Formats: sequence, C-alpha cells, structure tokens
Amino acid sequence: MVQNRWRYATILALGTAIISGTANFFNKFAVTAVQGPVLFTTLKNATVAIFLVGLIFAAKQWREIIRLNIRQMVVLLTVGVVGGGLPFALYFTGLTQTSALNAALIHKTLVLWVLLLAIPLLREKTTRFQWFGIAAIFAANLLVGGFSGFRYNAGELMIMLATMLWAVENIIAKIALRDVSALTVATARMVIGSVLLFTVVCWQGEASAMLQLTAVQWGWVLLAGGLLASYVLTWYTALKYAPATYVATLLVPATLVTNVWSAIFITHAISVREVQSALLFTVGALLIVRFARHPQIKIQSDRMTHAV
Repeated sequence: MVQNRWRYATILALGTAIISGTANFFNKFAVTAVQGPVLFTTLKNATVAIFLVGLIFAAKQWREIIRLNIRQMVVLLTVGVVGGGLPFALYFTGLTQTSALNAALIHKTLVLWVLLLAIPLLREKTTRFQWFGIAAIFAANLLVGGFSGFRYNAGELMIMLATMLWAVENIIAKIALRDVSALTVATARMVIGSVLLFTVVCWQGEASAMLQLTAVQWGWVLLAGGLLASYVLTWYTALKYAPATYVATLLVPATLVTNVWSAIFITHAISVREVQSALLFTVGALLIVRFARHPQIKIQSDRMTHAV
C-alpha cells in the first residue's frame, strides 16, 4: 500500500513539474497582457478559489471542514497567509521585471530551502544517491539554453522572497496534511490568499480595473487559473503521500519544461546544451526516485485521490 502511494505521489510530483514549467512560461505573457501583476494574480487565484470551493461541495468534503478543530484551523490559516497571499504578489510583480527563464531558475531553488527546513523540522532524511540526483538537476539548470545570467534587480529579489515563503508553506502544509485532506488544504490556501490579495488590490485602488478587462485579458486569467488549479491539486496530493524534500526536488525539472516552451515559441531551436541539460534532468530525477527513502507511515483515506 505504501509503495502504491509512493508511486502515485511520484507521478503527481512529476506532473506538477510539467504544469509548473508550463505556467512559468505562459504567466510571463499573461501578467504583461493584464497590465497589473497584483490585479492579475488576484483574479487568477480567485478563479481557482471559486473552482476549489465548488469541488469541495461536489465531493461533499464540506463535512470535513465543519469538523476542523482550532489547531487545524490555525494551521490552515497560516498556509493561506504564508503560501496563498504575499508570495503571489511578490512573484508576479517580480516577473514583470525579469525573464520567465530567470524566474523559473530562482523558483527552483525552492528545493534547497525546503531541505534546510524539512530535515530539522520534519525529521526527513535523504540518501547519498539522492544528493547526487539533486546535484545533477541543478547542474542541468545551469546548462539551460537562453540563460544569460541574473540581473540582481528588485524583480529577482521579489521572486526569491516569494520562493522562500513558499518553502515555509511546504513545511506548514505538510503538517496540515497529516490529518486534513489535500483538497481542503488547497482550498484554504487559495481562498484565504485570494481575500488577502483582493484587500491589496482595493488598497491600491485597482478594484475598478476588474470591470474593464477585455475578453483577451480574461482569457489569459482563465488560462493561468487553470494551470494554477492543476498545480495546487497535484502538488498538495503528492505532498500528502511523500516527504516534502522529495516532492520539492521533483519540481525542479520544471525549468526544462519552461525551456522547451521557450525553444518552441521564442528561439525556435534546440541546442546541444539543451540536450545535455535534458539528460542531466533525467539522470537526476531517476536517482532521486530510485534511492528515496519510503516513509513507513499510515495515511488516512483522502477523497482527493478521486478528485484529481
């Protein structure tokens, strides 16, 4: 049973990497089209929040929500504030000031921050060969085509701060997922985060701009929202069934996906370095999956397995 859950988590984590890499590329165009990073991420997150609330009722998971105790509600509130609010505003504001590839590379340092937190706080362990895999994946990141160096500007700093906040969220979410379903945690993250972001939009005086968006702009919002909904559902479910360090590491190959999209739509070419990068990504991912330690833990039944 544990082996099946582990395989399921692995597939979901790798699927999340594909979604993340795709989102990193298209979000660059989406946030530019909407012309307001905080407004864009608020609308995008709000559409996901509405969808997840609907999914909660469709799956009759509202019964779990009304049974939450004070400790669980505090943890979910923290997930929403730390993971669903401020980092999104920071990330998409920063994305307007740097390239999608640079943003993807910075975001993929998430695994380092998760490792630094999960090993002492969650008592997670990694094997020697997993570290070799992590090294291979980060070497692959350095080989990606089109990367001309960091700019060390305010945009990249904001993306780094957002990434660190998401790393903290990984730890808090992992704690929440011990006795709460992935769907409930994901919904809390998006609903609470959307409320916070909407407050920021109102404070900036941009709320009226929501009524002035064109059909094309709404199309970008819905595309980005669909990618985000897929991301949070697959990511939280993977996080429930596998260690945070393992899931975070398998998200790193998302940079390869971003680079493939860039090659298709921007550079129109695949270089030798990109092929080398893909091989390193593959080797690294295989090492991580093959030599990961499987936690022998009991996990409560989660309706999310039927919802994703």
